[in-house]
Amino acid sequence: MPIDPNAVAKMAQDYTAAWNSKSAAAVASHYAEDGQIIINRGEPWKGRSGIVEMASGFYADVPDLSLVCDEIRCAGSHAVYVWTFTGHDAKTGNPLKVRGWEEWELGDDLKVKASLGWYDADDYARQVGAG
Repeated sequence: MPIDPNAVAKMAQDYTAAWNSKSAAAVASHYAEDGQIIINRGEPWKGRSGIVEMASGFYADVPDLSLVCDEIRCAGSHAVYVWTFTGHDAKTGNPLKVRGWEEWELGDDLKVKASLGWYDADDYARQVGAG
């Protein structure tokens, strides 16, 4: 059943706010209990506890992470969440500006059942190590 694009846009706004709250549990609350995310063809983080672990890793690496939703697109029960995050690397202090997206499979309750996340890992590493 197709999902209301306005409801998905609101969910994306809330998901962005969850990331900006610096609460890994708030991020995970947007996923189904058995939801998962795979980033750049890596190993999946499964279930809400896995999502908490994934988000916590980003917060450890970029403690001042600030996320912006650049665009959201919907088709049926699928959505693409396009984002940019900025902040500073925890170890080097270098400024970061990373763009990427997540491809979501959404449940009727607008919880993410599966997400494929993508960003340019080489560019990220370059920014971390720059200077």
